[in-house]
Amino acid sequence: MNNLTTGRPPAYRAVITGHGSFAPEKTLTNDELGKMVDTSDEWIATRTGIKVRHITTDNESTAMLAIEAAKRALAEANLDAEELEIIIVATVTPEMVFPSTASFVQRALGAKKAWVFDLAAACSGFVYGLSIVQQFMESSRYKNALVIGAETLSKIVDWTDRTSCILFGDGAGAFVLERSRDGRKGIIYSTMHSDGDRWEALNCQAYGSRHPASRELEDPKKIYMQIKGREVYQQAIRRIVETINSSLKACDLTIDDISMLISHQMNARIIESASKRLELPNEKVFINIGEYGNTSAASVPIAFDECVRTGRIKRGDIVILVVFGAGLTWGANVLEF
Repeated sequence: MNNLTTGRPPAYRAVITGHGSFAPEKTLTNDELGKMVDTSDEWIATRTGIKVRHITTDNESTAMLAIEAAKRALAEANLDAEELEIIIVATVTPEMVFPSTASFVQRALGAKKAWVFDLAAACSGFVYGLSIVQQFMESSRYKNALVIGAETLSKIVDWTDRTSCILFGDGAGAFVLERSRDGRKGIIYSTMHSDGDRWEALNCQAYGSRHPASRELEDPKKIYMQIKGREVYQQAIRRIVETINSSLKACDLTIDDISMLISHQMNARIIESASKRLELPNEKVFINIGEYGNTSAASVPIAFDECVRTGRIKRGDIVILVVFGAGLTWGANVLEF
């Protein structure tokens, strides 16, 4: 999906010029969850690495989180929203069925020139969105774009199911990308994959056309996320390792060239297992799931933003963003920051 593999570097690259993140003020700790379902702080932390997650109130929505993250990214990029050309919101918890969550973001920002849409690839959505923007900028179609990952997963969690409710949190992260002829920075490679045969491993079935709101559900639980933990665990480790290795090969890089791996924050044990197979030292792997939980499409930009702000990523570093989620979907971006 990148013409580096053909030996012809693009004239332009999509460069990250701004990044920002936002999480709701309200939090839910493991101890508090232990009062709701049969679980404990030790049980959750040992199996997932999660200690606390941010949870929206009834008055907070996906668009609200996305807008706040977007404002922070635009401010850092010193780009006026009126100049934006594209807005992509990656989410599986949209503001409503239609119009898109991106439409509400556009309205709030005053980005009247932009064309906008939502991208539904679950946990992989943000990285998919970066890949789309990369292609647009390499072909010189557009000068700038705003890509947001935003989720309010707490609103589709079954709080009586300890296998799933312990995992998820709410938040948003955003990148501003601008077209540049500087071949020393920007997205240098993207790869995307999916396997629809395994859709049942991670899903939320209602209310779509298969189980519409007009028809009573045979199983009321279909309105909530359902996860087959063991299958997701095994597939995630395998696909993350495969994707990173293939990306390194396509870019003629070795694992030693990587300054930081930022994985979708699905489970600390998955990230640690994949990193061990890749022989990546701990200092080159960023994990912040302990403070946020799994925020799906928002997790990579939230982690990237925190990683930069804490000094763990610096200009010139080569970073891999890697994701795995429902669909099943997975992929990666290799970038020089």
